Amino acid sequence: MSALRAAVRLLLAAPVTLFAWLVALGGSLLLAPWPRRRSRLRGWAYRFWSRALCRIFGVRTRTIGTPPRPPFVLVSNHVSYLDILVLGTAVPCVFVAKAEIDQWPLFGAISRSVETIFVDRKAKRRLPEVIARIEATLAAHQGVVIFPEGTSGAGDRLMPFRSPLLELPVRMAHPVHWAALHYRAPAGAPPTHLAVTWWGEMPLVPHLWQLLRLSHVEATLTFGAEPLLGADRKQLADALWSAVSAVFVPMAERGEIERLERTRLSDPDQVPPILRPHRRGGPPPQGTSRLQAEVSPDSKPSTNGEQES
Repeated sequence: MSALRAAVRLLLAAPVTLFAWLVALGGSLLLAPWPRRRSRLRGWAYRFWSRALCRIFGVRTRTIGTPPRPPFVLVSNHVSYLDILVLGTAVPCVFVAKAEIDQWPLFGAISRSVETIFVDRKAKRRLPEVIARIEATLAAHQGVVIFPEGTSGAGDRLMPFRSPLLELPVRMAHPVHWAALHYRAPAGAPPTHLAVTWWGEMPLVPHLWQLLRLSHVEATLTFGAEPLLGADRKQLADALWSAVSAVFVPMAERGEIERLERTRLSDPDQVPPILRPHRRGGPPPQGTSRLQAEVSPDSKPSTNGEQES
């Protein structure tokens, strides 16, 4: 029954995705001389797609607090590919995403059609280009969503917030809004940190299939009451991390993720299948979340754990 549910959901999601993509792509071409109108149409297509897929996938979303109105900068924790759908149901926005997604089959094309801003964390010299695109997006009266953890985590803890992309809000004295995401798998299903959150070496396609087999997923999106300002980007990152941390609800027991990662490295056959090495089909896996900091071991941590560079 669960396999049939997943298959039906995929069949329903395909035409919805195609329709939204064609609207966004067509709007980008036809409304190119009118950037505001093009952005509004793109925002409508993205919100339609997000709400439709959440309904099809059985994602029951509860929103706490008031979503910001564009133009805004919003930061959030990042634990799943569902994040872009759940946030998309609540706020019209453009996401800042890792550059690898631009090369993924289908996902890359969809991301480009909705004006996603791609950032290559390894190419720091290109950071000014990314910041310029964020500035242009805000000038076009759009919202920008940043995942400052830099990768999706297992949901057992809030990872350190990286500060480079916060340089623009500090320079512009632009307040930054914040939000916290939480998911819960249904009773009788695999635990949330295996069924919903996407982290470590989890391959996308098998994980998505497993998620679509669930009867439903409960998602809670909590918006902060007040946006924050900072004297510099690192201080702002610390303040935002503290604000999100205050309402963050863990989705796994303390120490469970580290135990699973140690076991996966020492004896892969002893971990759930979704965590075992897998390289066939679909976009590449996330990479080990605990090892993706890409920082020098001798660098100095800030208050929220970000490494000074």
